[in-house]
Amino acid sequence: MYNNFMSSETLGTFAGLVAAVSIIVQFTKSIVKNKFGDAYVRLYTFAIALILTFIFARLGQGIQGIALTVVNAILVSIASIGSYEIISDPKARKRKI
Repeated sequence: MYNNFMSSETLGTFAGLVAAVSIIVQFTKSIVKNKFGDAYVRLYTFAIALILTFIFARLGQGIQGIALTVVNAILVSIASIGSYEIISDPKARKRKI
């Protein structure tokens, strides 16, 4: 029986990080969206992904490790945003800002 919903081992994986970022952002998105607008939700998603990636999935040492962690956080945030858009409204038409 699976007893842990989220563990540090789960958060150390790409899928675990994407799930955690998606959950956290969806739970708190209304605060950011109401205060700053839609454009800042993407930056907020990246900030959450960066924090979680540094805590649970940091790679390497020194500047190389930091660079890899930032790149991985970018990938996690893009996957999180994309998964939300595919699930919530796959036929949405976006307008250019």
